[in-house]
Amino acid sequence: MTRCCKRRWRAGARARNAAFRCCGKAAKPMQTGPMRIPSTSPPRLDPAALPARPRILVITLRRLGDVLLTTPLIRNIRRGFKGATVDVLVFRGSDAILCGNPDIDRVLTMAERPSLRETLALARALFRRYDLVVSTQTGDRPTFFALLAGRHRVGMVPRAGSTGARWKSRVHHVALEHEPQTHRVTQLMALAGALGLDRTAEIVCPQGSGMRALAPREPYAVLHANPFYQYKRWTDAGWRALARALADRGLAVVVTQGPDPAERAYLDRVWEGAGTPVTRLALDWGELAALLKRAAVYVGTDTSTTHLAAASGAPTIALYGPTSPRLIGPWPVGGLARPWDASGTIQNRGNVWVVQNPQPCLPCEKLGCEGHLESFSKCLDELTPAQVLVAVDRAMASAEIADRGKADALHPQ
Repeated sequence: MTRCCKRRWRAGARARNAAFRCCGKAAKPMQTGPMRIPSTSPPRLDPAALPARPRILVITLRRLGDVLLTTPLIRNIRRGFKGATVDVLVFRGSDAILCGNPDIDRVLTMAERPSLRETLALARALFRRYDLVVSTQTGDRPTFFALLAGRHRVGMVPRAGSTGARWKSRVHHVALEHEPQTHRVTQLMALAGALGLDRTAEIVCPQGSGMRALAPREPYAVLHANPFYQYKRWTDAGWRALARALADRGLAVVVTQGPDPAERAYLDRVWEGAGTPVTRLALDWGELAALLKRAAVYVGTDTSTTHLAAASGAPTIALYGPTSPRLIGPWPVGGLARPWDASGTIQNRGNVWVVQNPQPCLPCEKLGCEGHLESFSKCLDELTPAQVLVAVDRAMASAEIADRGKADALHPQ
């Protein structure tokens, strides 16, 4: 080894050692290998290692829909650890979907791209503050903050042989390998099992003051036409045709929108000349949950609003393009009796219908046909209103049958 190589190797060793020191104090020795979850005898955290009223932090540094899908895990933690303090660390802006969640004591936020000063301030605030940290992701930042914050750590890690798998497995006292072909909620229920908790997959909707008196009194449909990224959009003409068809079925049409000026400009274009009256509402997450719960049907693309519609119990039509519903499809009330197929024409699970245009490349799991966020997606561009309406009619018929069943149960002859 040359002198230059030796110097580089020593510098790298010092950097690696520093990564496992916090505020000048050496961290506790870590286990020499990961505790993985085999199919037969999954390891669990020893409850005796925690105090009677533990302080628990759940880390989920993802976007709104992913944060919502974490609420079943948080609920199981709340129910399983009586008297615990349960905090959650999320990206700033994603905290709104946890509004009014009764299972959470405090929501901590951080910027998606924090400065060094912000990162150090958060690190100081978290350092050894919690008895248990549950990291729901395999990324560097969630793992790093788990190491800083928790005396005991349970978390997701990459599969063996993947980049970072080894050191991340050493950080956690119980490490679960990420299963890439498993639905997000199912993965999180594996974390609940590792904590020795029930695996009840009940999504908790945001709560607030309730829906303002703006929704129609007659039966209504809710449409959410604007996903976060353009490559997940359906066509303007498709939305207008759908709105007219819903009005022909006797439904008032309510469309939702956010505060962003660019989003509102896009929706101005979509609904201009729709040919039928539409009520446009900008609601907070608690109000939106209340609106969706009363809807005769909801139609939207792959967005957090669609996940919320499914969780609210509304008959939900989800328009999927490049993304596989097997991994991140809407989670119906009562859970998935069987996983979503990666592709299909119309799939139904519970109160959710996933609609796709089954191209040979579906699902490509790419950022549209051009591979970037502003790309078009042929599978969505060629999805017809007729196919969407087939799913709408099935969903409304199913809801009507369910309502009749409830009425018969309440008033038996």
